[in-house]
Amino acid sequence: MIHDFDKWQSEVSSSPFYSRDLAPTQPHQRRWGTRDMAVLWISMCACIPTYTLASSMIDQGMNWFQSILTILIGNLIVLVPLILNAHPGTKFGISFPIYCRSAFGILGANLPAMLRAMVACGWFGIQAWIGGQALYVLTCTLIPSLRESPAIGSLGMNVCQLVCFLAFWLLNIMITFRGIDSIRFLLNVKAPLLIVLGLCLLVWAYFAANGLGPMFSKPSAFIEGGLLEGKFWSVFFPSLTAVIGFWSTLSLNIPDFSRYCRSQRDQAVGQLIGLPTTMTLFSFIGVAVTSATYVIFGKTIWDPVVVLSKFSNPIVLIVAMLALCIATLATNIAANIVGPANDFANLYPGKISFRMGALMTGIVGILMQPWNLVSDPSHYMELWLTSYSSLLGAIGGILIADYYLIKRTELNLTDLYLQEGRYWYRGGFNPIAMIAFIAGVIPCVPGFVGKLFPAFMVGDFWLDLYTYAWFISFGISFLIYLIGMSLTRKSIS
Repeated sequence: MIHDFDKWQSEVSSSPFYSRDLAPTQPHQRRWGTRDMAVLWISMCACIPTYTLASSMIDQGMNWFQSILTILIGNLIVLVPLILNAHPGTKFGISFPIYCRSAFGILGANLPAMLRAMVACGWFGIQAWIGGQALYVLTCTLIPSLRESPAIGSLGMNVCQLVCFLAFWLLNIMITFRGIDSIRFLLNVKAPLLIVLGLCLLVWAYFAANGLGPMFSKPSAFIEGGLLEGKFWSVFFPSLTAVIGFWSTLSLNIPDFSRYCRSQRDQAVGQLIGLPTTMTLFSFIGVAVTSATYVIFGKTIWDPVVVLSKFSNPIVLIVAMLALCIATLATNIAANIVGPANDFANLYPGKISFRMGALMTGIVGILMQPWNLVSDPSHYMELWLTSYSSLLGAIGGILIADYYLIKRTELNLTDLYLQEGRYWYRGGFNPIAMIAFIAGVIPCVPGFVGKLFPAFMVGDFWLDLYTYAWFISFGISFLIYLIGMSLTRKSIS
């Protein structure tokens, strides 16, 4: 905590690596308590991707209990780096890219920041597409003729779908421009809204299907005599890695939010209450409602937007779609704009503001064509979630090793913004961090290539290794960074 902020600011304000958007938060900005952190996670977890998360696991042979348990375990695991990486945000009031400067160097911090930003851009696009689809269903309910709007063949959508997607995209950007307090207000409105909607959908499904449907009686495909007998672990670990990958982005840039917390207890307890409980509950709702759709409609429907679109009562449909739009909006802004906006601002602190960073996030999100990212469930799990978990796992291992074992939770705030400070390393880069990052990611590359291009035949060993991507990259980068920095310190002393 800076006791004389004006004096401190005068020391660093002339540095090209300082801007007001990247400055540490001060006591009057620390308004978040346990409830706010819990609401943050409830709001982010109660979203359509969470609702559909268990679907791919059930498609791969798990029963409903195994898929929900996998989700719970994965979120308890990712909760550990979340709480650990939130600590410097609360203690020093710094955002994620500034936190990265301690380990990677002031210039080197752009590597983890931009990798995390690119992943967030993809997620931003996905959520904006989902919200746009809900807006499209709502619009066509009010004006049915819009369903017949001209198709855009190259994009695989019609004009009305594109307009709804861009309108929802613009709404995200406009709210972000209003600042962190507007985002906090939206989260507080959204948190109970989608939980209530989900529970109402669950009650409706239970009574409409006269029970929870066949999915809850369907046995696992891994039991004796099943189609995948004895292959449970070969499905469990890739699924677990994908679940961890789901929030591995936030496990890094959680300082972007914890910097507004009043105490370490607030950030830790709030995350413990909000993350694993909401992810597990909302995934269960998704499985239960989807199971019931088989009885009600004669086919399995995983997309809640499609399920809700089948309601004949226009009032119910309008209220439900509005709730989905608000819910998706809040999740997207909190999880996928705040972090990358700071990351882009860190590229050029004097010229790129938080608002400009948010706009850049939105533009990249469109260019990544999110409708294609979610079109294939297997690609979504194996190529999207698992692949980027290897990159972010390596970054997480380095940051935790540096902050807790090398720096012992002590940072020099002034030097984090100055070229001549202790975090400049060699030309602004810490070579040990770069080596540790590359070493952590390399073992996962052959498996990724094999999944992307099956004709390459990279071998079962590398494909199996890829299923543990987050664990492999985190562990290797953690150890190499710790050993490298320890040896360097001994040689200096």
